[in-house]
Amino acid sequence: MAKAKKGGKSGGAARPTEMLLVSSKVRQMIKDAGCNTAGDALDGLNGYVGWLVAQAAKRANENGRKTVRAHDFIIM
Repeated sequence: MAKAKKGGKSGGAARPTEMLLVSSKVRQMIKDAGCNTAGDALDGLNGYVGWLVAQAAKRANENGRKTVRAHDFIIM
């Protein structure tokens, strides 16, 4: 798997090239909810988390900040 570039301004549209999640923790949460984990579930969730991070970074930049804060992840 290729590593993601650091410092580039790609706009955040690309899917993450590496896993951002702790797979065992996510699988355990799904198991605790009484469900099974499909082979592609973590890839889908990883893509969604990458999108959320990109959106939060965009929101911080639009507000003149370089620091992403908790409220940048919340859509109002």
